[in-house]
Amino acid sequence: MTSVSLIGLDAVLVDVEVDFSRAEKIHFVIVGLPDTAVKESKDRVLTAIKNAGHSIAGIACTVNLAPGHIKKEGAFYDLPIALGLLRAMHAIDTNVHNDYLFVGELGLSGNLRPIRGALASAMLAKNLGKKGILLPAMNAHEAAALPGIDVIPINDLQEAVQFLQNVNSKQPLIRSISDDFFGSALPAIDFCDIKGQEHVKRAMEITAAGGHNIVLSGPPGSGKTMLAKALNGIMPELTVNEALEVTKIHSINGLLAEGQSLVTERPFRSPHHTVSYAGLIGGGSCPRPGEVSLAHCGILFLDELPEFSKSVLEVLRQPLEDRKVTISRAQGNFTFPSDFICIAAMNPCPCGYLGHPDKVCIDSQFQIDRYQNTISGPLWDRIDMHVVVPVLKYRDIAQTVCGENSAAIRKRVKVARKLQHNRFSDVKTNSQMSSRELKTYCPLNAGCHEVMRQAIDVLGISARGADRILRVARTIADLGGSPSIEEDHLMEAVSYRKH
Repeated sequence: MTSVSLIGLDAVLVDVEVDFSRAEKIHFVIVGLPDTAVKESKDRVLTAIKNAGHSIAGIACTVNLAPGHIKKEGAFYDLPIALGLLRAMHAIDTNVHNDYLFVGELGLSGNLRPIRGALASAMLAKNLGKKGILLPAMNAHEAAALPGIDVIPINDLQEAVQFLQNVNSKQPLIRSISDDFFGSALPAIDFCDIKGQEHVKRAMEITAAGGHNIVLSGPPGSGKTMLAKALNGIMPELTVNEALEVTKIHSINGLLAEGQSLVTERPFRSPHHTVSYAGLIGGGSCPRPGEVSLAHCGILFLDELPEFSKSVLEVLRQPLEDRKVTISRAQGNFTFPSDFICIAAMNPCPCGYLGHPDKVCIDSQFQIDRYQNTISGPLWDRIDMHVVVPVLKYRDIAQTVCGENSAAIRKRVKVARKLQHNRFSDVKTNSQMSSRELKTYCPLNAGCHEVMRQAIDVLGISARGADRILRVARTIADLGGSPSIEEDHLMEAVSYRKH
């Protein structure tokens, strides 16, 4: 029998070998680096086999989970161990099992309980050229989202035995998923409900269109958190491939809600500022994805940015630059995807009222400097846009005319994204352009060269910062339907840099 072991975000093949003989009393041993949950499989398996109507008297059984150097965790192996033992007992007399991969946790009555990582397991079965996968019925819809593999939903052990005896006794679950499946749900916060802040809304549109990272800075109550939460409403819908990637990550972390088989909306992750290094980036003895990977294809919102530990913030450099995270352990290196839009919100000072028109800041210059210096220069360089969110006046709050809604903004964002996909012949955004692509797709005229000269020489913008200005300017040009970057596009992009 073949099963899987989850290592990081990937499923790897595990061969379940069962040797059986008769003895005076029951003897059951599992070898192959099993953890406690795997060792306890013997009690679940024997009880499930007995309750399925088979005799377990005098069983002497050794189960080997190969390869032996990979640690086996979880209850994935209950079903393949039980089926392997039944086949060794001649309760199953076919070789159909060679065409399938088996995963599932058994209850004492023989029923199958849901597992984590069903989609990753189905992907492995497909890559191995297996005809299909047998797994708990509650996980079947998740695995069936992957085309090209037969997903056999199993409710209990007896049903699995019947299938191996007669493959026509159970039909594979067929599920057709297309890009149309991810329809636009009504946003939780619509841009038309946000009063004032038109320049911030413009910046958020650029963020969504080009996949740029942004920091919102302003006093408490100015609407930073509301603007961040509204961003999902103007983001393009997930594609099928993106949904499969996101679902795989969330499934392995056990974050799919009961009855949920596919993630259909872009993730929005908002970790508390007390989050640990491992919680943000990922980690553990057998590494699991952290918040940056759970936000893959979506948004990572860091509220009260300077309140995060400085050491935690510094580890954001790699995912912001490379769109992936690599974690090294004794058993190897683990790479997790982390292609997200980072939105951060912060106050201008510890009390929050530096520069406020009506309230006095009570912080000393030393406190202000220490607060702002929590965010290092290299990290600031990796943030594409910095926007000040001012406090609203009564006339802004009392206005009755609604602004542009999220649906209208999303249409422009999707048009700009389509231009980028055609430009790169890939599903990537302007924020991911390489240095070579910047030279190809962002040529500057004489006027633009002068704007860049002043940005670098006068404002002191770094070389990395200049590249990010070009990426933002390219997005602004795309939103305006311009084939080339003009001076006004570049000046707007410069205005979003932190000087």
